[in-house]
This record gives sequence, structure tokens and C-alpha cells, in this order.
Amino acid sequence: MKLVLNFLMFLLAFFSFSNKSLSLTDYQIKRFCAKEKRVSLCIKNLQEKRSDLQKGKVIEIPVTPYKR
Repeated sequence: MKLVLNFLMFLLAFFSFSNKSLSLTDYQIKRFCAKEKRVSLCIKNLQEKRSDLQKGKVIEIPVTPYKR
């Protein structure tokens, strides 16, 4: 019985984590780019990266440091 329970828990965990990636919405892109100097260029670049991510291509993700 314990073996069956462990197997079912393994299957639940295996199928609950899918290989999907969540991309930014248009609103999130505009809100993120509002702080940049060139807003239109930032929006264009992030939308291109989002489309590449949805197609399954590898993208480079910039990391911005948190400022207090």
C-alpha cells in the first residue's frame, strides 16, 4: 500500500511541473520599460524576446539590481 501511495505521489509531482515558461504581458513590459531612457526601444526588445521565448528559442535575460 505504501509503495502504491509513493508511486501516485511521484506521478502527481511529475505531471504537476510542466515544461512551460511564462512570458511578460504587454502591461508588465510597459511598466518595466517606463524607468528606461529609451522606452520604445526597450518595449521593442522585450516583445522580441517574448516572441522568441514562446517559439522555444534560447534568450538572454538581463538582471537589474534592486535599488532602495
